[in-house]
Amino acid sequence: MGMTFAEKALAKKAGKDKCVPREIVNITPDVVMSHDNTAAISKIFYDIGVDKVANPDIIVIILDHCVPPASEEYAKNHQTIREYVKRHNIKNFFDINIGICHQIVCEKGFALPGRVMVGSDSHTTTYGAFGAFACGIGRSETAVIYATGKIWLKVPETFKMNVTGKFPKGVYAKDLILYIIGNVGADACIYKAVEYCGETIRNMSISERMTLCNMAIEMGAKIGYVAPDEKVYKYLKNRAKADYEPLFPDNDAEYEKVFNYDVSKLEPQISCPHTVDNVKPVSEVKGKKIDEAILGTCTNGRLDDLEIARKILKGKKIASTCRLLVFPASMEVYIEATKNGIMSDLAESGAVIMNPGCGPCLGAHEGVLAPGEVCISTANRNFKGRMGCKESEIYLASPATVSASALTGKITDVREMI
Repeated sequence: MGMTFAEKALAKKAGKDKCVPREIVNITPDVVMSHDNTAAISKIFYDIGVDKVANPDIIVIILDHCVPPASEEYAKNHQTIREYVKRHNIKNFFDINIGICHQIVCEKGFALPGRVMVGSDSHTTTYGAFGAFACGIGRSETAVIYATGKIWLKVPETFKMNVTGKFPKGVYAKDLILYIIGNVGADACIYKAVEYCGETIRNMSISERMTLCNMAIEMGAKIGYVAPDEKVYKYLKNRAKADYEPLFPDNDAEYEKVFNYDVSKLEPQISCPHTVDNVKPVSEVKGKKIDEAILGTCTNGRLDDLEIARKILKGKKIASTCRLLVFPASMEVYIEATKNGIMSDLAESGAVIMNPGCGPCLGAHEGVLAPGEVCISTANRNFKGRMGCKESEIYLASPATVSASALTGKITDVREMI
């Protein structure tokens, strides 16, 4: 019997010929990522009783959750991180002007096929779009890697999700992943690896694959994975930080479950308050008044997402009763979108263009909600209080649905506009 991608990746990293599900392996990860929570991690690190980082070259630190800092507390947090970086000679440090951690790890060439990557953020699963084994870990685990360079992982069972068909107009990768999460449930894939495959996945852009892998954690997955191909290799040509060896599941690999989806008749989807798996077709929710629309974040803040929004918004004005905030995923995206006119078109429609960062996604700043307000967002979570107020509501949707809704001031089926 052959091995799945997860089994093969962990076996190689552990120096073994074969791994089986539920086996515990001790490894040295290729990358350990952290962000604004590095200040808390550094405290745990010193509490362990060590004063020297084991391997600073595998550490990547990116400030993104509250940038620039919105309060003295956040400013002191960033100060602590900068001091830690300097003290331990951590070269892979990206300050407040670069972008969101999950985008930057990919743009800067750290996310590579076959790599085993961990990060102190649950959406580290994003890097699976490049064929990496990438999972979120806790702050204590991260501190231990800082101290020892090692971590243990359990080999996950694997679910295979085979996707076929061509997306109808107005339907995108975000609609697909919301539909899948609504179909299987938020806890269906706890500590499972999820392999996305099929003709629909192969036809997707890297950005779309990142959206799928980013939200794999919203159904409990340990990792998401898409087999790397020429699109990935071309993207990495002038970015890759190291040589890499792609890994693929064997044809006779054993899967715990196999799911089959055909997108040819899929409708635009929307995740309703207050759980990500509370998913419905937009047609069942349309007409709901909104106060704020968020376009961007690590889930849908890339150039093609902004271009989708531009096509809907250009030459039109957003509703006077609604705020539209745009958060590019990185400064690279921001600059390119400025050069090709996307940002000016969005601004002329009434959007507020924000600096690259997480913004209100985690309720830190730049657009948090007030009691009774309703937001439609391209982000990845809609838990109660997620955007700073427990008495508000968050709906999750694609960039197209968010843009269409911003124009009308209410949740709108984008198919009615195209």
